Amino acid sequence: MHHDLALFATFTMAILTAFAGGYIARKLGLPTLVGYLLAGLVIGPFTPGFVGDSGDISQLAEMGVIFMMFGVGLHFSLKDLWSVRRIAVPGAVFQMIGATIMGLLLTQLWGWSVSSGLVLGLSISIASTVVLLRGLADNGLLNTAHGKVAVGWLVLEDLATVGILVLMPVLLGQTTGNALENIVVAVLKTAVFVAIMLFLGARVLPWLLTQIAHTRSRELFILAVVALALGTAFGAAEFFGVSLALGAFLAGVIISESDISHQVGAEIIPFRDIFSVLFFVSVGMLVDPAVVWANLGQVIMLTVLVVVGKGILTLLLSLVLPASGRTLVVVAAGLSQIGEFTFIVGQAGVSLGVLAQDQYGLILAGAVISIIINPLMFRAIPQIEGLLQRLPGLWSGMERGGPTPEPLHMGLRDHVVIVGFGRVGQHVGKVLDQLGLPYLVVEQDAARAKEIQQGGAKTLLGDAANSEILTHVGLDEAHAMVVTVPNEVTAELIVATAHDQAPTLPIIARAGTESGVKRLAEHGARHIIHPELEGGLEIVRHTLLTLGYPMSQIQHYVDTVRKDAYAETMSEDQMYPMLDELLTAARGVEIVWQPVTVGSPILGHTLAEANLRAKAGASVIALVRDKKAIPNPKSDTRFMEGDMVGLIGNSEELSAAERMINPQGVNPLSDGSSA
Repeated sequence: MHHDLALFATFTMAILTAFAGGYIARKLGLPTLVGYLLAGLVIGPFTPGFVGDSGDISQLAEMGVIFMMFGVGLHFSLKDLWSVRRIAVPGAVFQMIGATIMGLLLTQLWGWSVSSGLVLGLSISIASTVVLLRGLADNGLLNTAHGKVAVGWLVLEDLATVGILVLMPVLLGQTTGNALENIVVAVLKTAVFVAIMLFLGARVLPWLLTQIAHTRSRELFILAVVALALGTAFGAAEFFGVSLALGAFLAGVIISESDISHQVGAEIIPFRDIFSVLFFVSVGMLVDPAVVWANLGQVIMLTVLVVVGKGILTLLLSLVLPASGRTLVVVAAGLSQIGEFTFIVGQAGVSLGVLAQDQYGLILAGAVISIIINPLMFRAIPQIEGLLQRLPGLWSGMERGGPTPEPLHMGLRDHVVIVGFGRVGQHVGKVLDQLGLPYLVVEQDAARAKEIQQGGAKTLLGDAANSEILTHVGLDEAHAMVVTVPNEVTAELIVATAHDQAPTLPIIARAGTESGVKRLAEHGARHIIHPELEGGLEIVRHTLLTLGYPMSQIQHYVDTVRKDAYAETMSEDQMYPMLDELLTAARGVEIVWQPVTVGSPILGHTLAEANLRAKAGASVIALVRDKKAIPNPKSDTRFMEGDMVGLIGNSEELSAAERMINPQGVNPLSDGSSA
């Protein structure tokens, strides 16, 4: 292969194998992160077949670290951290110290040096943000009291990681001169950089992005965001000697305080996702299966320390922290794994010459196994809690922070699940509030979910199309589900998942296109609304009314259009109540249902022969026969005894049509009022 294509080949194969690995992992119910790590193993130098260029992939991996840390800073909330400070701050500090000591002691049994053991201990003290957030979201815990503590705890660990990366070169590197002097210099450089970013950058960077946003060029805005993340990280390392991670993190923190932080976050997501995947692939390339197999006992011991040791340590902290027992059980389950920051710290140890590649490989193997086990830890939360409650003395000590809050969805019955709470979802929620009906909102946007929850609505934060959160909204006990998300593909995924879990649940979904109406119905939606179609029909209705067209003629046109758009996706018995409800809500329209009885002049005649529209002015909009509706019956449909005819028109037209159908003026199925 031509040398000029080496980078392209490595990048392409990394993406292809990561896609395959991630897909297989999701099919097996594992985090996609596991698939990405195994993809790196496949294209690494220790397995047959294609071998990627480790130098090229490491450069791309550095960009992955930058974008991940920029994203962490962008979503960093001092206010949220402050709200759980009494639990998260001491908990994170003691847990990291305890895990580091346990890791160091374990490596002393293996005969490692103190410096290499310290790096391993620091590595395993930090949990994976990606894995924790995914686990909380999948189990409907992300925006609960327990989830907020876990996230705040992890934010403290992330901040500590930044400090670790700053001090590691000074404490463990092969530096010359006085160690204390080197530490002071490193801290001063870091302090100068932080001060410049907080005081100067906080004024310049948001202003610059706002000016670029006013150019109304999305391409320029995306370039500006990427340049900001990469440029700040590069400047931090080049001019101040601090880590790329710290520079990117501070850039994100500064932007998070601006008015355009949500837009920046939306634009950076594709870059963060792609390059973070490459980072995990690069980590997987470093794993030597032969070394792992030869040291399998050490890998198992390390994994037990991460999964069980850290979990027990976290549970024991509940005896001194002001938290509920369930909160610490959730935190223990979420933090019983290691991931991306473990890899970053480990790589720093390798680059400093403190950690050998074989030692790093053990850490990687333990991380992969802990990530695979983590979903099982979340599923075991009820069993762990039940086991602890059998020990009243221990459980009462763990409950010193107050009673355990119940999950938001517990006890909900006959409720409505609303997925997406934008303008459409909010309208649905307001109506349900007025009717006094319970509902549960599933919202993907964190800021909006927080607002909804503060407004008093029960809300779960998570992506219903990309997680297991729908298993925690009580679909089996729900009365209905409303899917209002604007993205049609997302809506289809949500509807299909919900229908698989609760086949009899009525699902009302929002369609973006006419073709989407059919696809949503195929996936299990019972009622589909196409807002653009309905809005267009309403405009047509008012336009024709203004031009003087009779309501009966307008309504016939509207019904015909609706039938063309929706009829293929709904059975007749489904269309009848929807048609009735839509028509009774129309302004200026009267509707009556007139039975065809023995002696009726139209009995046995077709719709065309009766010619009610020409003779009376009223239109036949539906026919109910044997409890089944025939919307917009065809002209050759014959009236039969027992039929109920739906008529629309003004008062005079309806009176004339009623006399034609039932000259005696007796309607045994109606009280004479319009529908």
